[in-house]
Amino acid sequence: MYAILDIETTGGKYNEEGITEIAIYKFDGHKVVDQFISLINPERAIQPFVVNLTGINNKMLRNAPKFYEVAKRIVEITTDCIIVAHNSSFDYRILRTEFNRLGFDFERQSLCTVELSQKLIPDQKSYSLGKLVRSLGIAISDRHRATGDAQATVKLFKLLLSKDLEKTILKETVRVETKRKVDDKLLKLIEIVPSSTGVYYMHREDGTIIYIGKSKNIKKRVTQHFTNDNRKSKNIQEEVTNITFEITGSELLALLKENEEIKLNRPKYNKALKRTKFDQALYQSIDDNGYTNLKVKKVDGRKTSITTFTNRQQAKSFMHRWTEEYNLCLKLMDLDNGKGNCFNYTIKKCNGACILNESVNDYNARVQELISHHSFDNKDLIVIDRGRDVDEQSVILIENGKFKGIGYFNLNHQINNIDILRSIITPMSHNRDAQHIIQSYVRQHKKLKVVALDKNKID
Repeated sequence: MYAILDIETTGGKYNEEGITEIAIYKFDGHKVVDQFISLINPERAIQPFVVNLTGINNKMLRNAPKFYEVAKRIVEITTDCIIVAHNSSFDYRILRTEFNRLGFDFERQSLCTVELSQKLIPDQKSYSLGKLVRSLGIAISDRHRATGDAQATVKLFKLLLSKDLEKTILKETVRVETKRKVDDKLLKLIEIVPSSTGVYYMHREDGTIIYIGKSKNIKKRVTQHFTNDNRKSKNIQEEVTNITFEITGSELLALLKENEEIKLNRPKYNKALKRTKFDQALYQSIDDNGYTNLKVKKVDGRKTSITTFTNRQQAKSFMHRWTEEYNLCLKLMDLDNGKGNCFNYTIKKCNGACILNESVNDYNARVQELISHHSFDNKDLIVIDRGRDVDEQSVILIENGKFKGIGYFNLNHQINNIDILRSIITPMSHNRDAQHIIQSYVRQHKKLKVVALDKNKID
């Protein structure tokens, strides 16, 4: 299965571009079976030369969905597909960059129709998409728009499949789907592990842990380790002799156990030791008029933050979302640096705090509601998620804003009695990485059950 796509961007510095339009056609080798087409608000200005080239301008994208709003659909339509694009290194890099800004590792195999065309249709004057398809008699409309270019790429790819007498493309597809053959030692290790959510530990012959990882599907993730060709994977394949694992049921618990045990065991091949999981944080301040301002800044360990983010792009996405959700002011959220009122006031989505038209108490009350919802400071609460079995649930305990540990329960009375609750908890270290993991996970999984503890009742 192939996901044939085209992306239009804002232009600009390398890895600072934003997507303005995307078109994806899911192609089974014979026909298109699904499609996704959308303009996207890149949350940044489009370069003038790009506006002239594509006809897409900032005004057209004002009400378009932001990338985080369409990310799930892109993941769904490209799952188990090979990305196909004309100059795929560009389109694939742009997609990975956008997902990285959201803290998501987007990985797909890819094929480039430029490279395939050079091999299967040699001696063309040009391999740019427009000139190439016209020389082949393939109709193209809406050049430099995602839909037109993606449709032309679909037609070009069909032609390439028919010209591929040696079936190089199909062989590559099969190779990608079945991966390369793994040796008997690694196959036996893959058989050991389950297709469950949890943490896995790779051991050297003397029992030393050389790598710790977590996954929603341990078997699938271990298989990826054993079929990847990068240097770290090859080293792991050479050294590993055994794999142990612990099923957690909950991805959140797996993330917390992975974080805790990497710090304790310091495995040889875990890069997570060398970098923090976040570098941006949300801070509050009071301006001269008494309004509470919220601003994202680089993490400062000397200051108390409300919550943290993996990167600035992820932070900005949530700030825009919260501005709408709590009816806040773009200026006081540090999202509008213009003079006078903010843009949201113009479209009646801000009550006028930016021009002192809203009372300080009314505005600050909504800000405090946001802060209270997203900060654990001084709070006593539990986070309840799925367990390892059908009749079991997992629990994370937070007391006085500090992460205490994780556990499992079957009966509600176990979490309604603080002494029993503490007894079923496996203690873990409170640190900034653990706090970030919990806040980020709760933020992204709105259906998760978060319960405030009333210690007066359960102590």
